[in-house]
Amino acid sequence: MKRVITIVILSIIGILFIGSLYYLYKKNQEDPIVYTTEKPSMQTIVKETVATGSIVPKEEILIKPNISGIIDKIYIKAGDTIKVNDLIAQLKVVPNVSNLASSKNQITSARIALDNQKKNYDRQKALFDKGVISANEFDQVEVAYQQAKQTYNAALQTYDIVKTGTTSGIGASANTQIRATISGMVLEVPVKEGNQVIEANNFNEGTTIATLANVDKMIFEGKVDESEVGKIKEGLPLEITVGAIENKKFDAVLDYIAPKGLDENGAIQFEIEGTLKNDESTFIRSGLSANASIILDKAENVLAIKEALVQFDPKTKEPFVEVKTGDQQFEKKNVKLGVSDGIFVQVIEGISKDDEIKVWNQIKPAADFKQG
Repeated sequence: MKRVITIVILSIIGILFIGSLYYLYKKNQEDPIVYTTEKPSMQTIVKETVATGSIVPKEEILIKPNISGIIDKIYIKAGDTIKVNDLIAQLKVVPNVSNLASSKNQITSARIALDNQKKNYDRQKALFDKGVISANEFDQVEVAYQQAKQTYNAALQTYDIVKTGTTSGIGASANTQIRATISGMVLEVPVKEGNQVIEANNFNEGTTIATLANVDKMIFEGKVDESEVGKIKEGLPLEITVGAIENKKFDAVLDYIAPKGLDENGAIQFEIEGTLKNDESTFIRSGLSANASIILDKAENVLAIKEALVQFDPKTKEPFVEVKTGDQQFEKKNVKLGVSDGIFVQVIEGISKDDEIKVWNQIKPAADFKQG
């Protein structure tokens, strides 16, 4: 029995010994890992964050009527460029019955007062011509008569304005003529001839007849996430790309960052605005969607390496690279890094342009996996 156990133990030892020899043999047959290298290069590195939004005019003016009525004629259309005081539309007034009746009553009262002052004036003039009353007394009567005439004429004008929206003697001030208050482009005409419009009052903001804007002063309106808003500040440069305009970038400056964020689908967003620099060669339509690259930092023509080449000391957490000193021989060198765009990182000090950097995290080719 002991002999059988001894034979089994020796057999197991023999098998393990042969297996070890086979493993070592196969291990020696594997090709050693060969590290490749890459050299630093001169790069322009831009660190940026992106905001989505649209292009809109800096100021949009809503043209509203000074009186309620019906649009009789429209003289403009969307896309027209107009100047201050150009005629936009003509209104036809639908008079308010109550105001019309009140104006008629004012005319009647003013007419009665005028007739009474006229009779008094005629009597006093006759007495003045005979020398019965003094010039001072007659002057007072004449003034009262002239005031009565003025009141009557004013009542007539008020009646005309209530009935037609205008009257003789006020020229371009007629309420029925809607004119431009700024020079610019007509963005929208939301009404048509025959539409009824309402003047602005305490209970109604009024009907918009046209929207005007100076399209030479356009801005980018967008939103950034709360995770990015702490990285930006007013005055930073923007690069605007418009989806509808290919192969074109527009320069802008960040003017405004909202002090309060808005909750949108569970994420806090902050509104931003940036003024586009004037580019007369390209017309940008209002409302076009756009993306703004907010340039946080920029380093032009600097020594850089790929971020994948950088390693970090497990104890000090300081960055370093391995520089080639011979055939598959490398030396650790600490580096000082600068601006990074996620692919390339600026190297301020630690290596030179001629150094060869070890690609330490290279992936084994797929062919090797198949052979293994």
